[in-house]
Amino acid sequence: EKKKTVKHTFIAMTILPKLVEELKSGFSPIPVIDISDPESKHALVKACEDFGFFKVINHGVPSELVSVLEHEAVKFFSLPTSYKNQVTGWPFGYGNGKIGRNGDVGWVEYLLMNVNLDIGSDPFLPGLLNNRETIRNAVLEYTTSVRKMTCDVLEMITDGLGIKPRNTLSKLVSDQNSDSKFRLNHYPPCPLIHENIDGACNNVIIGFGEHTDPQILSVLRSNNTSGFQINLTNGSWISVPSDPSSFFFNVCDSLQVLTNGRFKSVKHRVLTNSMKSRFSMIYFAGPPLTQRISPLTCLMNNEDESLYEEFTWSEYKSSAYNSRLSDNRLQPFERKLFPLND
Repeated sequence: EKKKTVKHTFIAMTILPKLVEELKSGFSPIPVIDISDPESKHALVKACEDFGFFKVINHGVPSELVSVLEHEAVKFFSLPTSYKNQVTGWPFGYGNGKIGRNGDVGWVEYLLMNVNLDIGSDPFLPGLLNNRETIRNAVLEYTTSVRKMTCDVLEMITDGLGIKPRNTLSKLVSDQNSDSKFRLNHYPPCPLIHENIDGACNNVIIGFGEHTDPQILSVLRSNNTSGFQINLTNGSWISVPSDPSSFFFNVCDSLQVLTNGRFKSVKHRVLTNSMKSRFSMIYFAGPPLTQRISPLTCLMNNEDESLYEEFTWSEYKSSAYNSRLSDNRLQPFERKLFPLND
């Protein structure tokens, strides 16, 4: 009996608090991938197939780069709105509430920048900022490191899929003309959310509406505030517990096409928080504008198995950005398959 008591006490002191904390933080079965281990290539492929989403640890991105950039982001979003509104120039620059040009809105303000490798001396629109050089250098150092991590992940994925050469996917991101973007999002505390006495929210305010990303991969990092959710294949939404020391990867539309639907572009959204600000930084790894995108022939037995028509990234980007957030952006490019006659 004494042994049983000790055992139960151990469970109560160690396991139960962890379970409670996981439940409070929105525990979910999201894959966690250690990319310092080459054998994680198989786990990466499975995560892309099952979720279209995964968390990366032991990533090698210096924490100081993240801290400096988050500090600069907080400083920028703390500026008066009248000043931030001067940092404009569609599609780049500052935005508040309005997402895109097609009527989508959210409880968010953001700063969108071009991080093309083949950019001039002043790639970022916020030239009006007093600390322009500081934030510019912070973004450059951060995106350079995250781009390398993204290429490493893509090469592990090609290894897991058995694709040769190893840089088949990563070269699209490392290309000098790669059309990659970087976005800083700020979700202020939302006073429209009312909490009950027990802390439960009785309404939901959307910070950023449900959508998929058009690029190849998108890499998300946020502060220690929850709100990010992904949509599972069964249609249910699950919350992603915040982890400011890790990175989260979304499979995007273009990678879904390149794998002929084997990988799924994950639908995701952000809910607001009533008490805390959420800051996130997203690197969108895109191919060159002229890159032709179609299912890789090495992943098909014959071309008749292709689920998508070939398109250039420029064509798809234009089509996606002229749609609503929640639209199925790939639908216009799905191949029309006809059943064979008996």
